[in-house]
Amino acid sequence: MKAILFVGHGSKDPEGNEELAQFAKRMTKGLKTDIIEICFLEFAEPDLPQGIERCVARGAQKIVVVPMMLFAAGHAKVHIPMAILQAKRRFPEVTFQYKRAIEVEERVLPILKQRLASFQTKIGVETAIVLVGRGSRAREANSDLLKIARLLWEEIPVHWVEVAFMGVTEPLFHEGMERCIKLGAKNIIVLPYFLFTGILIKRMQRFTEEWQKNYPERWIEQAPYLGIDDELISVFQSRLDEEVSKSWTWESLSRQALEQGIDHHHHHHHHHQHES
Repeated sequence: MKAILFVGHGSKDPEGNEELAQFAKRMTKGLKTDIIEICFLEFAEPDLPQGIERCVARGAQKIVVVPMMLFAAGHAKVHIPMAILQAKRRFPEVTFQYKRAIEVEERVLPILKQRLASFQTKIGVETAIVLVGRGSRAREANSDLLKIARLLWEEIPVHWVEVAFMGVTEPLFHEGMERCIKLGAKNIIVLPYFLFTGILIKRMQRFTEEWQKNYPERWIEQAPYLGIDDELISVFQSRLDEEVSKSWTWESLSRQALEQGIDHHHHHHHHHQHES
């Protein structure tokens, strides 16, 4: 008996959690799997240990864990591997397979272009796009967003694509917007690099509206987030089909999780000291 366990970030906004559930349901239509469960890392239930328990209770002998995440940040590199390692000790008879997050994936570019399609008349040399991510303490995750911004910029005729984050790291949303204004953008399209709706998407929408009020002589609008898109479903399905690479073994993952867990804790502590 094989189970697929989809792991979402989790949101304080029930709408975001419901979107993950709908996305997982759409994804699993074509999958020949006995057991399908979803769980969340925070703000919603079931949590990851409960998700694993549910799979085991339903008779799973193999559990394939799929992070429903855009980047391999702290959750994908530390929290999920650590939870699986604990579950491996608890359920030694069950085998686990852990899949990759989306990371830098060119097949996401057509989806982003589609999200910009309704603003076609505004695309041009006086236009800036602000690609907005969640923000992470993992530098690779943050640099991946910059790489995606560059790949997007190569494909659309705008003057520039800025990157900003909703928290944790810089440049923050308002800094990305200020830069576009200073560089003379007449039109600014805010493009959220998020899978699902939630508190941050709604906050971003409010910020965008405030910027439009404060700069009435400019045109400022927010594009839709990625959402439940067939192309995105096929990207996640390709992650499911991937053979796990040698660098993605339990030994290396557990070592990395422990190292990064310590490192993550240190940064976390430092970061909050800095804020207080």
